[in-house]
Amino acid sequence: MASSKMFSFKAALWAVLSLAWLGTAWADGPGLGVAIDPKDASAWDLDISPAGAGLPAGHGSAREGASVYAEFCQSCHGKSGQSGKADELVGGVGTLATRDAERTVGSFWPYATSVFDYIRRAMPWGRPGTLSDDQLYAVTAWILAENRIIASDDDMNALTLPKVEMPNRNGFFVKPEDWR
Repeated sequence: MASSKMFSFKAALWAVLSLAWLGTAWADGPGLGVAIDPKDASAWDLDISPAGAGLPAGHGSAREGASVYAEFCQSCHGKSGQSGKADELVGGVGTLATRDAERTVGSFWPYATSVFDYIRRAMPWGRPGTLSDDQLYAVTAWILAENRIIASDDDMNALTLPKVEMPNRNGFFVKPEDWR
């Protein structure tokens, strides 16, 4: 009996001392990387609300976006936004309530501003943040026009993009008016 109590005491003491050492060793974190300067972090503060707050200056039409799409997007998403190795961007309207739902920009995305925001943050693949604001508006316009949501000569900018009525705008609970 005495030896099992001694073992329990030694195990408990070892655990307490180990936790105390780990607590002091990790007090400042694991020591990986360096702290980011707030000015550098602000470059990634790109929040864009569904109502359009945070959209940058600039503009573009689908006609202008066709060349941007061909250069930066077509290799992954296919020539017409379909049948590429990456997600389809075009089509699928009216399929969300079916067994074979297609979640594309035209069928699923509730806000055009979210399309712009996603492209700005994540595309083109492997080089996010390399498109100018004009290129971003233009390629967003191209995707919207290919989905027959806007006309090919509609100019997209910080004022017009939030006004685009997406087919699935009411398919989600939060309305853009609530984001102000």
